[in-house]
Amino acid sequence: MKHFYRCCRAGAQALLLLLCRGRVFDRHNVPLTGGVLLVCNHQSFFDPILATLALPRECHYMARDTLFKNYWFRKLIRSLNAFPVKRGTADVGAIKETLRRLKKGALVTVFPEATRTLDGRVRPMQPGVVLIARKSHVPLVPTMILGAYEAWPRQSAVPHPAPVIIAYGEPLRPDQMKDRSEEDCINILRDRILEMMARYRRHPLLKDRLKPLPAKWGQGNKVTM
Repeated sequence: MKHFYRCCRAGAQALLLLLCRGRVFDRHNVPLTGGVLLVCNHQSFFDPILATLALPRECHYMARDTLFKNYWFRKLIRSLNAFPVKRGTADVGAIKETLRRLKKGALVTVFPEATRTLDGRVRPMQPGVVLIARKSHVPLVPTMILGAYEAWPRQSAVPHPAPVIIAYGEPLRPDQMKDRSEEDCINILRDRILEMMARYRRHPLLKDRLKPLPAKWGQGNKVTM
């Protein structure tokens, strides 16, 4: 693990504990070696940091291309293993870069909702990450972030302290994707994230602290294994 990456992680971990009283569950679901795709819901600007903060391995991040416009910020996030993707398009360059990193054994974090939630709900997820996982023969790990929407909703210019929970679900392995469509696979991952959200909303750390979700927030195309 690079020294600069390690120092940034240590600082971020301290902030998570002090400001967000963060808790992480089921890290054992994330493989310690080899290529992995973390499939996360998207609640706030904090999410790329939150999704990987407690993992004992260096991580990589697919990030929207507009974040790379500022020279100094681009230098920072590139040094922390981020690479750009153009939202709303089939960005061949970003796909090739993701495949290259996965084949070298990297853990790559993606947000298939493509943008932050407006109201706390998990938006439909784009199935392109499943195609990447098939081509690189890596597992997809559903990753839930809960409480970050309250800490820094997209409507707010600045963050404020709020408790956050991160949890990792059962991976979807390459052999389990073999006979399923990409849409079925992404719906399985989304369902697992929704199930974790429903479970951890009852956690004492978050009880009575989360904003009520709109009606039908968890409805989707339920797919069983």
